[in-house]
Amino acid sequence: MTVLVTTFLLSALLCGGYLRFARVRRFLDAPNERSSHSHPTPHGGGAAVLLAFIAGLLLAAQCYNSWDESFVVLAVAALLLMIVGVIDDLRGLSVRVRMALYSLVCLWVADTLLQSIFIDSGASRLVLGLLVALVMLWSLNLYNFMDGIDGIAALQTVLASCFGAWLSLKSGHSDSYAMLCLLLAAAHAGFLIWNCPPARLFMGDAGSVPTGFLLAAIALLGALQGHLNPLCWAILLAVFITDATWTLVWRLSTGQAFMQPHRLHAYQRLSRYWDSHLSVDMLLLSINVMWLFPLAWAVQAWPSCNVIFVILAYFPLLCGMAKVGRLA
Repeated sequence: MTVLVTTFLLSALLCGGYLRFARVRRFLDAPNERSSHSHPTPHGGGAAVLLAFIAGLLLAAQCYNSWDESFVVLAVAALLLMIVGVIDDLRGLSVRVRMALYSLVCLWVADTLLQSIFIDSGASRLVLGLLVALVMLWSLNLYNFMDGIDGIAALQTVLASCFGAWLSLKSGHSDSYAMLCLLLAAAHAGFLIWNCPPARLFMGDAGSVPTGFLLAAIALLGALQGHLNPLCWAILLAVFITDATWTLVWRLSTGQAFMQPHRLHAYQRLSRYWDSHLSVDMLLLSINVMWLFPLAWAVQAWPSCNVIFVILAYFPLLCGMAKVGRLA
């Protein structure tokens, strides 16, 4: 508990310090026709979040046991993605360069983690590695897409990570996996102090990209090491997965330039319709606590029915996307 509290406080302090620095240096995200905010706001706070998370990992290693090699790989990869995000936030990188760097990191992590189940570098390992890398690549991109209103990305991370940790502990698996999840939650909870509506600091690519990657990689690690059924993570992150995927498929099917920034996600439409970011955050909280959390628990409790629980999680969300899509 001490490590988690320390990580939370460190994140809050680092974010607060970065906020002052960003204001002085004018690292501001100016509003435009595709923004969901109305005032210039400092961005790039995700770097402070990731540094607090890494510090929490180091502190936990000192207080308890050293981390397994696979945990270290995830931390190093997250740092690399954070550095790319910082450069992109401050200088701007082309889409091709960003995607190439993201892909290389995801391929490296997928290959490294899959070494535990594949001794030889055969076709099966190659195909599975590519699929896993694609999942992580999509996760980091969808998290970047969904980080568009105050509080939503950090809140989703806290909710999913805390419940994922609880499910893992309840199943009697190692404390280290749960601690990894909780450290990620604690770091984002510290950021929420500055990012809750009305936000004073934005995460930026420096935070949203490595966070999306970490959640997918943690799900993969849980599956490979038997800590947690990956379908639990698919349910815990169902709101983000559904909104990002639905919107992308809809834009592709209607011939839109899907790589251009926009405000057409369901959460963005709702924030304009209600004229409130907080209301959308509370809706996200309610859906997770009242619907998705129980279904994720059910997957662990009755694994023979897990497909049914996944359908129950996604079907109402898909219906909601169709309805919200009619809003301006």
